[in-house]
Amino acid sequence: MKRSRLFFLGLMFVTFIVNAAPGKSEIVEIINKVNYHWQQSHPNPGRAFWDNAAYHTGNMEAYQLTQNEDFRAYSEKWAVQNKWMGAQGTDRSKWKYHYGESHDFVLFGDWQICFQTYIDLYHLAPDSMKIARAIEVMEYQMSTAKNDYWWWVDGLYMVMPVMTKLYKITGKEIYLEKLYEYYKFAEDLMLDPETGLYYRDAKYIYPKHKSANGKKDFWSRGNGWLFAGLAKIIPDLPKDYKHRDVFVSQYKRMAKALMAEQQKDGYWTRSLLDPAHAPGPETSGTAFFTYGYLWGLNNGYLKGCKYKKTAIKGWKYLTTVALQDDGRVGYVQPIGEKAIPGQIVDANSTANFGVGAFLLTAVEMHRYVKR
Repeated sequence: MKRSRLFFLGLMFVTFIVNAAPGKSEIVEIINKVNYHWQQSHPNPGRAFWDNAAYHTGNMEAYQLTQNEDFRAYSEKWAVQNKWMGAQGTDRSKWKYHYGESHDFVLFGDWQICFQTYIDLYHLAPDSMKIARAIEVMEYQMSTAKNDYWWWVDGLYMVMPVMTKLYKITGKEIYLEKLYEYYKFAEDLMLDPETGLYYRDAKYIYPKHKSANGKKDFWSRGNGWLFAGLAKIIPDLPKDYKHRDVFVSQYKRMAKALMAEQQKDGYWTRSLLDPAHAPGPETSGTAFFTYGYLWGLNNGYLKGCKYKKTAIKGWKYLTTVALQDDGRVGYVQPIGEKAIPGQIVDANSTANFGVGAFLLTAVEMHRYVKR
């Protein structure tokens, strides 16, 4: 009797998965709807800072899937407008890497994420000019004795893929050596050994900082940056890379930890372990998590119904709650670095980086579905 009941429950779940997952053509329609809404609403693609650049990581994935020339042209326009550079300072003696939005902060990861898209555009039409600044900046940075460049968790999404992408182009092992060295600094600084989750930066480490209800305060989007960043770099790591398992193990540990914090409606709240701290849905963290789960399922790193259910629930939230009728992606927490009690995040709350995360997820869902 027990075995029959388990079989029935399993059959019900498989039916749920089949019925909940969209078709490939439906996903392409969603991608076009979302991306045209953003690009037509923002004809000027803006500067090369992290928020715009994070959008372009999703836009380029959308282009790779759809081959929609409008998508590629929008990123190319952005790259040309920014001279294929991030921060444009030329005096190396003034280059900095703590927070700053001026052009002297060349070594700050928020000005380096743009290199991901420049590299992707280079592969479509190779021209060394497109990646010259990326190589100049990253190789100068790696020539220094410092290893504390990634002092905030967002920086791991911003720059880890730059290093693996440039490794694949140049073949220089130093990119992999410094990737591990910089990552270990970040891990030692921000990883909570008990949960496997990351604090946003040193300011938020428990018990120095606590959530509104006295708990550890793990910012959703911050952990989303890392979870998605790991999914982006693991495919580019050589199979015999001696530190490969460090990244794979952290990815799998986060997948297990995050699954337990998903809300019944498919989203993750802004403070992962304290939903009451800033209650309600949030799209950017949810999209990055859902992307990470779908990538793991698609590439064999995650197996089992529990992970499939997590991914499908995330996708359902993204497409039935976050996605608005006009193509706007709502419920995106504004630019910041923490969950803020009382902050309004609603259907009208949108942002470039949230759209980029949504596009990444949609492309990965397209790879996931069978029809």
